Amino acid sequence: MGRLARKGAGTAKLCTLSVLLSLLVPAHTTRSPDCGGILTPSGLSYLAEVSKPHAETVLRQDLMAPTVPDLFLGSPKPSRNQVNSVKVAELSLSLIPDTGLRLSIDADLGITPPPPLLPWHSSTTKVMRLSILADLHVEMNPEGNLELVTSACKPTVEEVQSTEETDSKSSSSDADKEINIDKICLEVSKLLLLPNEQLISLTAQFPITPSCQVQYLPLAAPMFSEQGITISLQTTFQVAGMAIPLPVSPVPFSMPEPASSSPSHLTLAFSEHFYTSLFFALETAGAFNMTIPSPLTTATMAQKITQMGSLFQEDLPVMLQAVVRSSPRVVLEEGKAALKLFLTVHVGAGSSAFQSFLSVNVDTSAGLLLSVTDTRMTISAAAIEDIELSLAASDVGPVPAALLEELFLPTIREEVPAQMNVVLSEGVFLPHISSFTYTDVNVVIHKDYVLVPCNLELQARTGEQTTVG
Repeated sequence: MGRLARKGAGTAKLCTLSVLLSLLVPAHTTRSPDCGGILTPSGLSYLAEVSKPHAETVLRQDLMAPTVPDLFLGSPKPSRNQVNSVKVAELSLSLIPDTGLRLSIDADLGITPPPPLLPWHSSTTKVMRLSILADLHVEMNPEGNLELVTSACKPTVEEVQSTEETDSKSSSSDADKEINIDKICLEVSKLLLLPNEQLISLTAQFPITPSCQVQYLPLAAPMFSEQGITISLQTTFQVAGMAIPLPVSPVPFSMPEPASSSPSHLTLAFSEHFYTSLFFALETAGAFNMTIPSPLTTATMAQKITQMGSLFQEDLPVMLQAVVRSSPRVVLEEGKAALKLFLTVHVGAGSSAFQSFLSVNVDTSAGLLLSVTDTRMTISAAAIEDIELSLAASDVGPVPAALLEELFLPTIREEVPAQMNVVLSEGVFLPHISSFTYTDVNVVIHKDYVLVPCNLELQARTGEQTTVG
């Protein structure tokens, strides 16, 4: 027993040292994606639709302010037209392949001219149609966040004529005056403040366990095509606040080609390497080190292993302590996912301190079930499909593999998935931006990658509570 205890202590020290050294080594600098997403034209249309109230609010706040600069140029003196209403009639976003986006806004402005100089001149409110065309592109700023930037802006304005009005306009009408382009294009910049704040939230750190966090980092500005906007992301994991070096992917991951007519707003994609890295990070955090209760006692084991009687003079409950022997690995095949877990289970007992007398190598393969709720992916281990036990070390003499299975296999088969699912129960945050959640989600497992087509849904705030609406 002393030999095994000393060996176990030495192994524990080496494991601890290797973890500490891995934390001191900078994370690998190879910048290659392991996940990403494609925002489809239907998703872009949804974003435009839900952006109308925000655009209307921003335009009202600025254009209806008493001190707003005059919207029209061309007069020797400011005309002091007062904007007393703003209604956004249309707002659309369209793709410009290889370039960016085109923002189109049509807003009806109720404009009251200044009081007439002569009392018999009337002063009536006019409705002016303000049209804004702006080209947008996405840059990566020095902080590594994506940012929407205006590259071109062209506003126009014309008076809305009712059917009762004639087509004639006086030469001094505001529709004939040049619009204040700087003022209107400044409004476009203000409209981008909120989406840029939301884009910053994409790179936030999200908790997986109390000591393990995940973060998604864009590698470059998105790609624009007729099929949508494609963004590639690299996942990093922090354990105890420090980035950990991840295994290098044997195969570079590239985003799958988007479907030509996908009905979903967004399709997320995750490589096999993403899931392997996730379980590697959880292993580094010690999440899969398990203490497993056993129905055995030292007396019942002594009936099978005679040398047990000389080690323990009293009947004590037997406990199993499992540690990860080699990094877990996720394998994705068409329609299914599996986790290969490599453990060493130390078998021991003791009323005051755990005394290991037997070590068993356990190689398991368990199916993984994937689902998504809101912005979290839930991963759960199904029943163990394959399991192999072999003797690693013993203070009670040789133990045949058949006896190891008889004594420990039922407990390991039941307890390992159960304890893993406790660790995974909170789920893993998917890449997302603030104020939006995912609905109508489908999870499709392919060989080497997983696709998650879904729709976007804006979360509406009511007081201090946030509800999906």
